Amino acid sequence: MPTLAILDLGSNSVRMMVNRINADGSYEVLDRRQEMVRMSAGMGDEKVIQPDAIDRTMVALAEFKEIYTTFDEQVHVRAVATAAVRQASNQAEFLDRFKETMGFDLTVISGDQEAVYDFKGVMNSLPVNDALILDTGGASTEMILVKSGKMVQRISVPIGAVNITEAHLEKDLVSAKSLFNALTATNKYFHDIAWLANAVNLPIIAIGGSNRTLAKIMRHRRNQLDLPVHGYQMTKDEVDDIFAELLGDTKAERIEIRGLSKARGDIIIGGVLPIVTLLTIIDSNKVIFSQSGIREGVLFATIEELTNQHVLNPEARQLTVDAD
Repeated sequence: MPTLAILDLGSNSVRMMVNRINADGSYEVLDRRQEMVRMSAGMGDEKVIQPDAIDRTMVALAEFKEIYTTFDEQVHVRAVATAAVRQASNQAEFLDRFKETMGFDLTVISGDQEAVYDFKGVMNSLPVNDALILDTGGASTEMILVKSGKMVQRISVPIGAVNITEAHLEKDLVSAKSLFNALTATNKYFHDIAWLANAVNLPIIAIGGSNRTLAKIMRHRRNQLDLPVHGYQMTKDEVDDIFAELLGDTKAERIEIRGLSKARGDIIIGGVLPIVTLLTIIDSNKVIFSQSGIREGVLFATIEELTNQHVLNPEARQLTVDAD
């Protein structure tokens, strides 16, 4: 069976998983990498990916290519791009640069398809019956309503850690006025989603680096570093307490918090604003964190295509780990 590399070009980071696929539907992770490239930084209302962001992304991708070809010169590669490239007015230029750098075409997926991959990633790695899956990225947020293990609703909205921060929040100490504006804008998107009424009291399954930062901080505070982030749980009060602390800190103070990556210090408040808002809207008291999302969803879908087998449930250690 082939070696399979999955490339995920997100709005904040680009990530790679290199996997050895087995005929029975199981797989082994050979390597995983992440680079924070801030692709959506400075896109503004005109939705232009900035030249320096394109350059940062291509440098990271070229490094990924060097890595995955060391495992297998005939490696099978699947590369997907999400919100930043999806929204970009200069998408054609970006796609040309990608093909020039990598030698093949990049697939730009819709927000709807992103939600489908998120669902597949979660359902193949966590025991889920009824829940609201929330994937907060750099420039979009996907929500999937799960009932009796089935996807019954899904949506993608164009807000995320980077664009919420750039539109409304200071990157250092956040003012009350800025926070109010950010909360108002976020609430407007969510209150327009009528089917969220069917998610009341359900747990939120949280995907995305900003969301997982909450779990990483709490693991340090509980002295539970032996527990994986995948499947880790927090209450609404615990999420709110960390959010309140972040709001009271300067950027310099935030990046000293154990579990919070220095690269996220300026966008973490915008990044966790969607989950803080949703916990109140649907009156949920439980968050379950997932390391398995879009990358794993693409991986699982590809394994099924190649082997005609259902993916064997991965162990938590097999799942993507965010770089800190």
